[in-house]
Amino acid sequence: MIPGRKIRLPAWLILAKDVMGKLKLACIIAACFGLFLMAGLSSAEELDTLFSQVEKLKIQRQGYVLGGQLTKAQEEIAAKNPLDAASKKVFKFNDNNLNIVADRETRRVLVIFEQFEKLSQQQVQNKIGELFMAYEDPTISAHDKVVYWAWGKKDKFTAAQFDMAKEKKKKLVIIATVKFNSEIKIMDKNTTDAFGDVYYIISSDPLLKFFHDT
Repeated sequence: MIPGRKIRLPAWLILAKDVMGKLKLACIIAACFGLFLMAGLSSAEELDTLFSQVEKLKIQRQGYVLGGQLTKAQEEIAAKNPLDAASKKVFKFNDNNLNIVADRETRRVLVIFEQFEKLSQQQVQNKIGELFMAYEDPTISAHDKVVYWAWGKKDKFTAAQFDMAKEKKKKLVIIATVKFNSEIKIMDKNTTDAFGDVYYIISSDPLLKFFHDT
């Protein structure tokens, strides 16, 4: 080899190097695409599992099942009564006073809620009574204004289970809830003349977190 003199590579070797470089790039792109595809499949499977777990709990209101797919009749109601939704991944509609948020892709129910303005204490008691009839004894009650039902993967947690977990500092795995909130006290006999707003919301925090994070 002569110092300072450039070696001219044969044309076939230059072509081979160029092909090898393109093949490496193609392999890298394919590998990255494969990883993204696997991540997408994993996310889709995780979402489907979550929906199925929640649906099996059969938490429903007026025929709308949390985690369940909308029926044909419910789809027709949704088409006639659309509401603005905060995300393009979901759609929102109302069925009379009931509000529903559903996943746009799977058509499964994510949130069910109702709100009422200026109810008397007796009316508030009637509303909470409807929920007691539907979901039985609550998991938590607080300040005579908040009532909370919480479900694990298989069943609703009782108040005793919640208290025991709190005492032992053990975190319960909650996948669905019904939360009732009143501006006025529900049972206090000193506030029988009061009026206030009320709402209840049926939802799954793990499902909502999934939609927020993806």
